[in-house]
Amino acid sequence: MNRKFITFSRILHTGVVNFFRNAWLSIAAIAVMIITLTIVLFSVITNATFSNTVAQITAKIDISVYLNDSAPQAQVNQLIANLRALPNVQGVSYLNKDQALKEYEQQNAGNTQLIDAINETDNPIPATITVKPNDLNKIQNIENSINQSQYKALIGQVSYNGSRKVAIDRIAHATDILKRAGIAAVIIFAVISVLIIFNTIQMAIFNRRDELTIMRLLGASTWYIRGPFVVEAITYGVIAAFVSVLMIRTLFVASSSALQATSLGLLDINYAATYFHAHFWTLLTLQLALGILIGAVSSVVATRRYLKFKTSK
Repeated sequence: MNRKFITFSRILHTGVVNFFRNAWLSIAAIAVMIITLTIVLFSVITNATFSNTVAQITAKIDISVYLNDSAPQAQVNQLIANLRALPNVQGVSYLNKDQALKEYEQQNAGNTQLIDAINETDNPIPATITVKPNDLNKIQNIENSINQSQYKALIGQVSYNGSRKVAIDRIAHATDILKRAGIAAVIIFAVISVLIIFNTIQMAIFNRRDELTIMRLLGASTWYIRGPFVVEAITYGVIAAFVSVLMIRTLFVASSSALQATSLGLLDINYAATYFHAHFWTLLTLQLALGILIGAVSSVVATRRYLKFKTSK
């Protein structure tokens, strides 16, 4: 047990020494990892903020189905039941002609001319089915259910058409693109980070090739040779994780007074800051785990190539 502990201590010590010995290479690798982890962190916060914004938008968006006055109630009830059974439907409400008229009068209570015009004629407001969707990207499924041939005789008009349909579809499309772009950016920078660290370890191996060859000839185990490089790369990841979280935290703290009511399109900056502070420790843990993973994987791959090459020779 003591021997294993001593070996482990030596590996840790050598890894830390190598980190400072290759200071400039370490700084370059850490800088790339900071960029990568900052983009990852920003993407997580942005995704949470988009989800919140989309949820708020979705809560305000509904599809109104205006029924013909001659629509049989039994078929109307069947349509309502079928809509409620759809997985993307949050809720379905129904107003008959009298209820729809009362709601219309309440919504336009300040417009006396409009109310007087409505009261001068027989109730022109149709019975209405209102559908609340869960996911704007799957709203087409609701439209397809409404437009089934068996319901055509019941329905006079659907609100999901024209400019309203275009606006809803644009919102759904924009959120989908932004999410995909965030994932793509994270993957690209993660690959770049792995390549940079891989080359950094390769350069460190090249600088110490004579020392490593002697260690191999003396019977040093694979992990005794590989361990310090893994420790060195993990150190890059740990430092980069703390720096990336600190940078985002400093940004939000320094800008807190200016971000109280700020938004950039679908990105609610104030919510983003609130989300970051509420999930600070979770995000820090995520960054540390990702930094350690990137460092460990890249160093293991780099040393594996070297050790395979040496073994084959």
